[in-house]
Amino acid sequence: MDLCVVTLAERPELASLLWEMADTWPAFMKEDPAADLVYPVAATEWAEFTLAAVDGDGRLVARALSVPFLLGGDELPGNGWDGVLWRAARTRRRGDVPDTVSALEITVRPDVQGKGLSAVMPAALRDQAARLGFARLVAPVRPSGKHLRLRTPMVEYAAERRQDGLPADPWLRVHARAGGVVGEVASRSMTIAGTLREWRAWTGLPFDATGDVEVPGALVPVHCDTAHDHAVYVEPNVWVTHALR
Repeated sequence: MDLCVVTLAERPELASLLWEMADTWPAFMKEDPAADLVYPVAATEWAEFTLAAVDGDGRLVARALSVPFLLGGDELPGNGWDGVLWRAARTRRRGDVPDTVSALEITVRPDVQGKGLSAVMPAALRDQAARLGFARLVAPVRPSGKHLRLRTPMVEYAAERRQDGLPADPWLRVHARAGGVVGEVASRSMTIAGTLREWRAWTGLPFDATGDVEVPGALVPVHCDTAHDHAVYVEPNVWVTHALR
């Protein structure tokens, strides 16, 4: 595929197309309130860290988002994706100097999936972070096959390896092949809470009994509490670190 990957700092006119691009994310995944700290201003406040891939005809085929933040140590946060968003917003608000870049999302348009973009976009994020002077890129990775193993603990799933030593999960394997080091599980990486009415709208499921609900696309069950009219999804992710120099 004839492809050009640019930042929104270079091509700001692509910002209006970024969220119009078709994707395969489950509806409930777009309801994490922490995302509102970064996503509405990603094209302006973090334009150098927001990438767009366009094909030879100038059509948007993929996006990749990242943010810089002040970690201030070697231990990555247990609240993973949400934690990165909070830290990025705090770093900018306080005027602190960030020392780490975290990937947030890589999305490939459904009709061009399977054409190698899943490897191109992480490499582009790494190259851009290095170009901006950072020594490492981290990622709270959402393993692509975990939704098929809903009841398997993430620690157990992430540790599975093929005979060649690479991770069994396809998305973790992409990172490993690019030189990423698979690390700890961020056990509460993303928390999405809603009323039962909201969860019914997001999933089309009844949410009419207290207990665990298996939701398509989720990595772990969603806990439903009918007495208190809410359901909560706490997604674990897997930290991967890419050294850039």
